[in-house]
Amino acid sequence: MNLDKVNEQGLVLLGCGKMGSAMLAGWLTGGLKRESVYVIDPQPSDWVQGLAREGLHLNRELPPSPAIAVVAVKPQTMGDALPQLQALGGGETVFLSIAAGTPIAAFEHALGETTPIIRAMPNTPAAVGHGITAIIGNGRVDEPAMQLAETLLGAVGETVRLDSEAQMDAVTALSGSGPAYVFHMIECMARAGEAEGLPADLALRLALVTVAGAGDLAEKADEGPDQLRVNVTSPGGTTAAALEILMDEQDGLPPLMRRAVAAAAARSRELAGGK
Repeated sequence: MNLDKVNEQGLVLLGCGKMGSAMLAGWLTGGLKRESVYVIDPQPSDWVQGLAREGLHLNRELPPSPAIAVVAVKPQTMGDALPQLQALGGGETVFLSIAAGTPIAAFEHALGETTPIIRAMPNTPAAVGHGITAIIGNGRVDEPAMQLAETLLGAVGETVRLDSEAQMDAVTALSGSGPAYVFHMIECMARAGEAEGLPADLALRLALVTVAGAGDLAEKADEGPDQLRVNVTSPGGTTAAALEILMDEQDGLPPLMRRAVAAAAARSRELAGGK
């Protein structure tokens, strides 16, 4: 991880909750110096306070032109938190936001239209270094800035670039909210196992490890998920019997998932004010 520019000019992290802490831990492991980090958080964790005793700047005066400012606060606190970084707007500092539902236009309004701003949508598996984050920048963001964002976000998983900010609502609905869909599927599989006579703890463990293992296999295999499904489905067998229910185009998983993702995308657009 090449963080020379960040170590030289500094990194500001506005908000250091679960996601901010996960990213910070990855950056420090990747070579970011504690002395180059400026954290703004009204309720810092014991871990962050410990880092502050070792050189990290916690709720202190900010450098005049840090390389990047990462906005990791919850959307509902954005109005109160963002003004703390207003003095950094309109310059060379790149702003990277992982706040859900806050469009680039809102940052341009608060920080100035000449501010380079990158909007990102990570998901919660970033907390274990296995997330995926989609990013899009405004017209002031150049290629080195995008690469810097990818370097920082790469500490918690994979990154992908979007063609337009309009795609962010679909990303939010698919990968941003997606972990909750998978967690609920684990719940449903476990309950179905219980209904067939398994003890609750055993049913949950079987469902959880099956989903985790299948996801790992799907990510690493050369075949796509459609072929992997075929590989474990014997004609007339048990899997085929289950898939006949799940793959029904009227009442099965395909139409249900389409409605669920569409509802999440619509809500994302609504929360962003239709932008």
